[in-house]
Amino acid sequence: MAVAVESAVAQAISRIPDPEVPVITIAELGILRDVEVDEQAHTVVVTITPTYSGCPAMEAIAARIAFAAHEQGYAADVRTQLSPAWTTDWMTDEGREALRRFGIAPPGPVSGSVSGEAAESRGPVAVTLQRHVVACPRCGSTDTTEIAHFGSTACKALRRCSACLEPFDEFKAI
Repeated sequence: MAVAVESAVAQAISRIPDPEVPVITIAELGILRDVEVDEQAHTVVVTITPTYSGCPAMEAIAARIAFAAHEQGYAADVRTQLSPAWTTDWMTDEGREALRRFGIAPPGPVSGSVSGEAAESRGPVAVTLQRHVVACPRCGSTDTTEIAHFGSTACKALRRCSACLEPFDEFKAI
């Protein structure tokens, strides 16, 4: 989901890093849904969607948005939108590459998704058997193993590469 960043305040907001994974911005992560700037009133309405309900970073993100707007001379109204639910399909290619460069395996496409559309809105979900393959962000090997389903945050799993023996986080596809 792309957000137009035409004004300085919208650009400043779009560059805010995610507090849990600071190598990716809230725009690259896809949680920045909309930025409405009123140049005359010097206000901005920002809509964000959490990566999952109860995400502890949302308060910190809202505070950073208000601070970034204030630095540009604007008052911010930060709104949380829960529907449609966020999906990793909303991440930008730049965000996925930033994760990879940092040593976090980026998520692949959500199984069965079409342009970020929720699977439940399209009817029955086909069940297929396939091996979950995750490439090591350091050496590129696909010979990796999940060590723990939850890594440094709930949205990541901890994995180990059998080729280079390095542990790494995998950002889960949601």
